[in-house]
Amino acid sequence: MTCPDKPGQLINWFICSLCVPRVCKLWSSRRPRTRRNLLLGTACAIYLGFLVSQVGRASLQHGQAAEKGPHRSRDTAEPSFPEIPLDGTLAPPESQGNGSTLQPNVVYITLRSKRSKPANIRGTVKPKRRKKHAVASAAPGQEALVGPSLQPQEAAREADAVAPGYAQGANLVKIGERPWRLVRGPGVRAGGPDFLQPSSRESNIRIYSESAPSWLSKDDIRRMRLLADGAVAGLRPVSSKSGARLLVLEGGAPGAVLRCGPSPCGLLKQPLDMSEVFAFHLDRILGLNRTLPSVSRKAEFIQDGRPCPIILWDASLSPASNDTHSSVKLTWGTYQQLLKQKCWQNGRVPKPESGCTEIHHHEWSKMALFDFLLQIYNRLDSNCCGFRPRKEDACVQNGLRPKCDDQGSAALAHIIQRKHDPRHLVFIDNKGFFDRSEDNLNFKLLEGIKEFPASAVSVLKSQHLRQKLLQSLFLDKVYWESQGGRQGIEKLIDVIEHRAKILITYINAHGVKVLPMNE
Repeated sequence: MTCPDKPGQLINWFICSLCVPRVCKLWSSRRPRTRRNLLLGTACAIYLGFLVSQVGRASLQHGQAAEKGPHRSRDTAEPSFPEIPLDGTLAPPESQGNGSTLQPNVVYITLRSKRSKPANIRGTVKPKRRKKHAVASAAPGQEALVGPSLQPQEAAREADAVAPGYAQGANLVKIGERPWRLVRGPGVRAGGPDFLQPSSRESNIRIYSESAPSWLSKDDIRRMRLLADGAVAGLRPVSSKSGARLLVLEGGAPGAVLRCGPSPCGLLKQPLDMSEVFAFHLDRILGLNRTLPSVSRKAEFIQDGRPCPIILWDASLSPASNDTHSSVKLTWGTYQQLLKQKCWQNGRVPKPESGCTEIHHHEWSKMALFDFLLQIYNRLDSNCCGFRPRKEDACVQNGLRPKCDDQGSAALAHIIQRKHDPRHLVFIDNKGFFDRSEDNLNFKLLEGIKEFPASAVSVLKSQHLRQKLLQSLFLDKVYWESQGGRQGIEKLIDVIEHRAKILITYINAHGVKVLPMNE
């Protein structure tokens, strides 16, 4: 009998040495066979049987290992009880052709916590594209535009580009976005490097889905891309106090004169007027379709590279006066009388003595709704009589605030029509204000309005206004980035949604009708 050399065998022999004398003593003694003694003896007998089976199996495995040779290492030794699954999911080990067995594979499963994702914006996932580094050779005698990605600048500038952040001073362009410089090559018209633009093929109007949002027409997309990516052929000042300028874009007929009309133009405004872009997208989503296409654009010759809004120049607009910039002269008192007359509603021709203009009655309802959401006051309340203005507001700068004592004679401004379509208005100069608090909203803009367009009100009541604004504003890459990405855009949408709820409450409280206005 060999001495056990494993801890398990030592424990088994120790228990066996205690149980065997105990069982024998119980059965041989004359003590009464109580229930406790019977249970104890039965348990010892069962354990002895189990021990005997273990000893037999261990001796059998030891003999097989001795037959195969002593060269087998401990790492390849077979595990005990190979026919018993570990957890009911692993099958018994498969045997190979040489008689050896494979150990079961162990699979480790890592559970990941669910991560909350932001709302998916349809059509805003940019597909992967392979970068192409091929550069066309420049022909002599011609000019081409080459950026820093094609021809690097000096080593010092390259080192500066690696550092994150923004340049100091008034130049707000990122350090990595170095100015474009002029070199010889094809594809650029002569006339000075100030008006040249990067020759990148990727448009600043990004559409990654199969089609653009439904509220933007094909003409809207085409004009947006023209304003955002069109080559600039000239820059002309505009006789305006706002400091706006006209960008003459290439795209007219060959040989046409470089002026607005034969060539497409865009009205370039100040960076503070960036809300014009938001106003354009809101107008299209609400189904009003009264604003001109507007995008954001930046260039080195424009405000030191800062993004600026560019509005399409429409030559079909009716001539406007210099004082009110309107094609129709109206005062606040006359405007209130027109609202009562309901001019041209339901196809009725107004009487000559009614004082109606050629503008349809529904146009005033659309303009009031639009102006209230953005708090645009320069059309209906240029004197700032319906709210508390700031020192930097135009009415305070021009000293118009004291004229609120005679509101009936206050002139309306920016009331524009088209020459071929005098029934409908065109909303221009749509600078909105998102910092107006709830207790300082201008409700004078809604005065006299008894109907609102059903299509616009249904969008305001729905839960899709935020999603549509995100989808639409995402198209304009420069505007999206200038507002701080999605986080900044969400803050602007919060303001519009809150004002929409206030407007819906106003409609219900004052019994304003909601009518279809698709005449």
